Amino acid sequence: MTEKDNTQAGSASTDKPTGKFVLQKVYVKDISFETPNAPDIFLEKWNPKVDMNLSNETRIINDDLTEVSLGITITAKISDKTAYLVEVKIAGIFMIQEFPPGIIEQITATTCPNMLFPFARELICDLVTRGGFPQLLLAPVNFEAIYAEQKKRAKEQSSVKNDSKTTH
Repeated sequence: MTEKDNTQAGSASTDKPTGKFVLQKVYVKDISFETPNAPDIFLEKWNPKVDMNLSNETRIINDDLTEVSLGITITAKISDKTAYLVEVKIAGIFMIQEFPPGIIEQITATTCPNMLFPFARELICDLVTRGGFPQLLLAPVNFEAIYAEQKKRAKEQSSVKNDSKTTH
């Protein structure tokens, strides 16, 4: 191998990601189920409007461990009556080492919630069924698209602020 070949091989090996990412633990951090209009709601024709709200929180535990919490709130209504309200927060402890800060932000906003979502989905389905309602299967969520949209909005807001500062 020539010296040029050695240099190229060396640079190629340094381009490989060296980070470590491992899910350490998954747990229920918070849970709530309410049926404020029971038993009357069970007499209604079952054609609910279901709304879902998501939240994602990240907390650094130490240099190697990060807690990511995925919050999901489901509200099912028939007309103006709430059939049920489910609030679940599933958390995970993740070992995240040796990644650049921008990549860590992306991992905690996309990969971690993607891993937690199936646990939350199963828990919500079980709660709704045990509450006496038909099974609720949540559709998959594209956390990558949500993250990209949040970054886009933040960039637009930043440019609007900068534009308003320069015009004054």
